[in-house]
Amino acid sequence: MLENYLDFEEPIAVLEKKIHELQSSELLEPKTIEDQILKLNESAVKLTEKIYSNVSAWQNVQVARHPQRPHFLDYVEKLCDDFDELHGDRHYADDRAIIGGLASIGDHKVILIGHEKGRSTEEKIKHNFGMAQPEGYRKACRLMKTAERFNLPVVTLVDTPGAYPGIDSEERGQSEAIAYNLSVMSSLKTPILVNIVGEGGSGGALALAVGDHISMMQYATYSVASPEACASIVWRDSSKAPDAAKAMKLNSENLLKLELIDEILQEPLGGSHRHHEQAGLILKKSIIQNLNNLKKFKTVDLVERRYERLMGYGSL
Repeated sequence: MLENYLDFEEPIAVLEKKIHELQSSELLEPKTIEDQILKLNESAVKLTEKIYSNVSAWQNVQVARHPQRPHFLDYVEKLCDDFDELHGDRHYADDRAIIGGLASIGDHKVILIGHEKGRSTEEKIKHNFGMAQPEGYRKACRLMKTAERFNLPVVTLVDTPGAYPGIDSEERGQSEAIAYNLSVMSSLKTPILVNIVGEGGSGGALALAVGDHISMMQYATYSVASPEACASIVWRDSSKAPDAAKAMKLNSENLLKLELIDEILQEPLGGSHRHHEQAGLILKKSIIQNLNNLKKFKTVDLVERRYERLMGYGSL
């Protein structure tokens, strides 16, 4: 049973609480308990299907931010046979908000890079809640250039509310680091596979999201700013975030229509936060399939397609 339920998941929480109580009950006959649990499980599945078949944009944002949603290190366990982390940007420090290294996914050797938010309070502080500083993006850029040098595909997992907006980050060249990553990724001579698995917020996400194929988990989000920031700018009222989320069309279905992504990965029933194992298998299958597809292209054709894609944004 989940420890954290979103507001709109409360009806599901009630049923699952009853199931949990029955499982630990010693007052009823085992057969009676088994029959009741079976009926309640069926009801919970139907209710979850009904609720998640009509998720609003703001509810989608809440799911993407769910505290139990799988993060980069969770996916590493599910995706990789081997993962050797590489540290530091060779200029300033090792930013733990972005993690990357050499990985084996199926038969593919890749450079795997992604945002890590952390799970416990201590981990969240260590990873700065997934908000990278300039050295994080410079580390990612260093690893991408390593991938190009050794003819390895780059696979990124995007999950960040945005780049860290602190004064110290600006002093060390935050905007320049992000812009340079965009430049490098746009012309990198090796396949780039992007996977938006949680929040894809602002330039902090885009700095790892220029690629040849962009996949997006069903309940992930991808936007120019957070709904709260958008509401504060447009209406001077952050409480209008739900309205902003709807207007921004930040969910996977709208982004696919706008051709900003290439593929939606259907999440397990009730979202990836409820089924880490299944979510990992879905993502792994997609990554292997798309890496196989990208291998068919010559490097020069990949770079040309990538450039045309970038130049075509906003044409719809």
